[in-house]
Amino acid sequence: MTNVESAVLREIPLSGPLLFARYAYPPNELGYCGPSDSGALIDSATEAGGESVLGHLAQLFEGAWPYLELIASCNGISDPLDRRVVEAYWVGNDLARRVPAMSLAASLDDRFARRTARNFEPLVSAAFTGGVIQHSFHVFAVYPWLGMLRAGKEGAPLEILDRCRIRWGQVISVDGDFVTVKSRSLGFEGSRLRLGAEGLEVVRRALGGVGFVGDLTPGDAVSMHWDWVCDRLSDASLRWLQNCTRTNLHAVNCLTQPGPAVVCGA
Repeated sequence: MTNVESAVLREIPLSGPLLFARYAYPPNELGYCGPSDSGALIDSATEAGGESVLGHLAQLFEGAWPYLELIASCNGISDPLDRRVVEAYWVGNDLARRVPAMSLAASLDDRFARRTARNFEPLVSAAFTGGVIQHSFHVFAVYPWLGMLRAGKEGAPLEILDRCRIRWGQVISVDGDFVTVKSRSLGFEGSRLRLGAEGLEVVRRALGGVGFVGDLTPGDAVSMHWDWVCDRLSDASLRWLQNCTRTNLHAVNCLTQPGPAVVCGA
């Protein structure tokens, strides 16, 4: 398949590996995480027979893969790329809520304690202030950008936090590979992150006709990662994404210690 119209035929049903690729590709294209050949990810996700390759590529995402393993384990699911597990991590669902805070903290300890040494406690604390294991937890609580904001470094850290989280929006118009969407960006006041007012932004749905979500129409609810549309959201998925985002904002805003910039040595 080589175009958006062909790709849309694969939207229903969408497997776990294909769903993972939709959300993992945007940062991978920018070189932020995953394998060095981002073309392999989008090619495998938009061409027939690529799911076995995606299963291998997904394990190379060192940030996301351990969370998928943890969600699967806590829910008695053998495959970390089960669609329900993948959806739980990127968007949110009941499986994410079933991961106990202690299990999330133990996973963070295993992954980051030696790296952060005595500054590890603020990182774990977000798991006990209500944080839920959806992608925004890693963005807000583990990455260094919130700590940089709290240290007075404005501009780029807030933009990265906003782009890196999975955000939602409503399609206003479609023009070829690009979509105009109404969405809410992140703001920062004092030491707290918040959701700002609605505004318009332009994001990609495809590159040269190759993309993940076709036949978008005004009014559709979509999810976005960096500057790409990743999926069309059902009402239930939209609510989960909104609730998990707000929950994790509250979790990190409750922290009294300096935050991830100190934790990660930024």
